[in-house]
Amino acid sequence: MNIALTGGGTGGHLAIIKAMREELGLRGLKPIYIGSKHGQDRDWFEQDTGFLSSYFLNTKGVVNKKGFKKIAVLVDIFKAVLTCKQIFKLHKIDAVFCVGGYSGAAASIASILLRKPLYIHEQNATIGTLNKLLKPFAKEFFSSYDPRSKVQDYPVSELFFQHKRVRKELQTIIFLGGSQGANFINELAMYNAKNLLDKGVQIIHQTGKGDFERVSQFYSKQGLHVECFAFSKEIIKSIQKADLAISRAGASTLWELCANALPALFIPYPYAANDHQYSNAKSLSNLSLATILRQEELSKKDFMSVIYQIPLEKISQKLLLSIGRNGMKKIVDIILKDDK
Repeated sequence: MNIALTGGGTGGHLAIIKAMREELGLRGLKPIYIGSKHGQDRDWFEQDTGFLSSYFLNTKGVVNKKGFKKIAVLVDIFKAVLTCKQIFKLHKIDAVFCVGGYSGAAASIASILLRKPLYIHEQNATIGTLNKLLKPFAKEFFSSYDPRSKVQDYPVSELFFQHKRVRKELQTIIFLGGSQGANFINELAMYNAKNLLDKGVQIIHQTGKGDFERVSQFYSKQGLHVECFAFSKEIIKSIQKADLAISRAGASTLWELCANALPALFIPYPYAANDHQYSNAKSLSNLSLATILRQEELSKKDFMSVIYQIPLEKISQKLLLSIGRNGMKKIVDIILKDDK
């Protein structure tokens, strides 16, 4: 079966593409990838030999564009659709798997025009604009938040499950700024670092690439012993040591923490499209699986009292049952079964 994977723009989308590519590879299949020249697509997959071929087209998001700029973007998407139709014929594509984001528009539309089965994975509790438009045309729509989805287990690396454990007391805290960083979380960590260390709590701080120098210099000048780094592809090693995470609420990070049974205080990125990070975290908070506070609700001075009110063991025990293994394997099983 020849499969095209498409979509991206941000790490949350691209992590699902990577998981799909890995699962297909285990079955002896090499998909192609179709993304955009813009966003993070090239950084993730331009050198990825797991794909038979990778294509990066001149596509951009339509949302928030006005007037002639919107017309120009739509023209570029139309041209990219024609290119995708040629790519599909070249590789004899049988099905398309889309994770959303503007990167996936052209290939998904081409799949509809050529009547190729379209499969969609929505990462967030609030459906993205493209996926909402494409959903009526999809053969299957996968979502961890939709009870009608045939697969509700979010695709998470097996490593997060292998190292899961029940947390009982706060001995180590991890601040997750993500690859791009989160200024509010970084400031929160720096302000409270001395108090945490004085209480015997070890600190792990992922600052993001853009803020690493400033944050690491702060800890050094203050003489504070903090495990500080910009970004790590082996973040699981840090997560497994922690008893509490302070994090944004992007879908991939949220479900990775669930898989590891690590309680979290989620502080959603306030400018995320459709406020989807808040919706992601709220879905867990409603089940008493997480604590969620907006930035304006959390004072740096109140942080210590907030984290010590979180019932770590109770939440960690519940998180053990919050997500099942092999989410991507189940999705691929369905796609390949449909081809028979």
